[in-house]
Parts: sequence; C-alpha cells; structure tokens
Amino acid sequence: MENYSIVIFIMAIMIGLSALADRIRLPYPVLLITAGIIIGFIPNMPEVEINPEVIFLIFLPPLLYDAAFNISYKDFRTHLNTISTLAVGLVFLTATGIALIAHYLIPGMSWPLAFVLGAILSATDAVAAIGITKGLDLSHKTATILEGESLINDASALVAYRFAVAAVTGATFVLWEASLTFLILMAGGFLVGFIMSKLLAFILKYVKNNNLVTIGFILLMPFVTYRMAEELQVSGVIAVVILGLGISRYSRNVFPNQIKEQSKSIWDIIIFLLNGLIFILIGLQFPYVLRNIDETQIVPYVGYALIITIVALIIRMARVFLQKVNLQRGFNSKKVHILEDALLDFQSSLIISWSGMRGIVSLAIALGLPHKIENGLAFPMRNEIIFISVTVVLFTLLGQGLTLPWLVKLVTRKSS
Repeated sequence: MENYSIVIFIMAIMIGLSALADRIRLPYPVLLITAGIIIGFIPNMPEVEINPEVIFLIFLPPLLYDAAFNISYKDFRTHLNTISTLAVGLVFLTATGIALIAHYLIPGMSWPLAFVLGAILSATDAVAAIGITKGLDLSHKTATILEGESLINDASALVAYRFAVAAVTGATFVLWEASLTFLILMAGGFLVGFIMSKLLAFILKYVKNNNLVTIGFILLMPFVTYRMAEELQVSGVIAVVILGLGISRYSRNVFPNQIKEQSKSIWDIIIFLLNGLIFILIGLQFPYVLRNIDETQIVPYVGYALIITIVALIIRMARVFLQKVNLQRGFNSKKVHILEDALLDFQSSLIISWSGMRGIVSLAIALGLPHKIENGLAFPMRNEIIFISVTVVLFTLLGQGLTLPWLVKLVTRKSS
C-alpha cells in the first residue's frame, strides 16, 4: 500500500475501534494500542515511521492548546503548587531515579546514557489518563491537576533530554548553566505565548463577525506559536499553553455562542482523530523496534523495562503523597497561603499517582535520538534505549490503563 493508503487504513481502524470500545466498555487507548501492535505484526505490512518533528509540530500544539483552552484558569491557579511540583520537580526526580536504576541494572549503560533514558521517560501523558478515565467519576480537582501537569511537564522533560544527549556527545554538564537555560526557555516560551495571545486577540477583534475566518485563525495560531518559539530557541510547549490560557479568557467575554459552538465542534473532531492516531502509532512501533534487538536480549530488556516502570510508579506515588502532606502542613500552619480547595485527599492522591502513564512525547524523543555523535561514531545503545522506552510506554498504558478505571470506581465507591 502507498503511504496515504496506510494512513486511511489506520484512521478507518481507529474510528471503528473507538466505537467498539464504547460497546465493550474497554478504554479506547488500550484497544487502539493493542490494535496497533497487531497491525505491526501483519506480514509485509509497510513500516510506518514516526518523524519526531512531525509529532512535535502536528500533534503536540493542538493537543496542548485544546487542554489549555478548556482548563479553568481559576482552578489552574488554585492547584499551581501541585501542578508545578509534578510538572517540574517530579520530572527531574523521576529522570534521576530511572537513571540510577538503569546505570546499575543494565550492562553497558553509562551515566550519560542512563540520564538520556531517564529524561525520555520522565514526563507523563495525561492525555492517556484523561482518555482512559473518560466517562468515569473523576473529580474536577483530579482532572485539573492531571491536565495542568501535562501542559508543563513536556517542557521540563525536553530540557532534561537535551542536556542528557549533549552529555553523551561529549559536552560538559554544568548545573548552574543547565538551570539558567531552563529558566530562559520557560520565560522565553511564556513571553512568546503572551505576545501571540495578544496578537490573536487583536486580530479576532476585527474579524469576529466572520465565523470561518475567526475559526481559521484559532486553528492556525497554535502551530504558528509553537514554530515561532522553537525558532527563537525557547519552549514551544509553554508558548502554546500560554496562548491557550490567554485566548480562553478572551473568548469567554468576546466570542458569540455560535462561534464557540462551531469552534468546539471542530476542535473535538481534531483532538479525537489526533488522540486515536497517537495510540495506534504507539502500538505500531513495538514490532519495528523489536526487530532491532538481538533475540537473546529481548527477555532481559523487557525485564529491565518492567523494573523501570515499577520504580517510576513508586517515585510518583511517594512524591504525590508527600505533596499531600506538605499542603496539609502548610494549610494548618497558616504561614503559607494555601487554599482549602488546593488540599489533596487520599482518593485524589491515589488516582493522580496511578495516572502516570507515558505516551507520545516519550516515544517521539526516543525515536528522535541521533544516529551518530559528533565524532562520527554510532550513538551508543540507541536501539536498546528506544526498545526500553517503547516497552515502558506500553507497560504503563496497558498495565495502568487497564487498572485505572477499576481504581477510580473503587475509591469513588468507598468515598461515597
């Protein structure tokens, strides 16, 4: 089949399985990933390569913009302490924890390579968590924290990944330099997003009577904003998030209901298609990366991936419950301004902890590993790192994905 025929075939499968998932009461991300794995093993099936640049430009901006646009700014600000703890602190903590395990567990895994693997798997994918818990009684607080975390943690993971890869290629890691670069990337992304949101608001003010033009600008601007930020070498992720938050506040006061409904319908279709394609593509990659690993090493590396999955889950649970304790302690002491609504209960903490699935960003940056380093030699253990990364993504999406709905129902039933 030609490439375009494969895309049409995959989309048809994706739409059909999404409908089937509702009937059999199985989370559609799990069903789509399983289907992707099966399709990948079809004899003579052409390989569907994922271009990381395409993922970051085509998939990431609309997903981030939609999440930022629909999240409540007030709720986001209320839970900013928890969101920033998970999206920044936990990302670097997870990267370090995975690196520590990988270095001592996997033969030949140097410290720089271990940190590359840790950075790849440090960010969670709340898109998967929200997709899996769709239709369940997920509290508004839990959903806000998960979505807010996903809006920021990709930026943290990409910065950690950049410095880890640089260390492999021979660059010297300097903590203060890395910290300064991180702050510049975040601040620069914030500035670009703020300026672009003001620019879009100015444009929409003059074209708001033309529904098609208005919606066209809204659809186009996330891609333009992301690309502009990346060209300026600042965080495109943060830029798109700030754009979404800014236009969300602007639209509530200015947009007529007709435009809001039309825009929402179009975005719902786009996000549905993108999410479905993402989960099938994740499944499709496993048969291909499997072929690049020595058969005698498959079982050990699957074992390493399982251990890393468990370690990442333990680190996340420990940090979430520590955050619960810290918030309660700060609220009781009255020395820190913490609202009662920002406090975490046991049920929310457990669900947030178990929602640490890895997804498309981990897959994209793993596949984006350079083939060679600066001296012309092959990037060390590239195939092994990609295999472990894809396997961990599958473990989290299938393992936690299948059990998360059960967990949500269990804790919801006990709390009622």
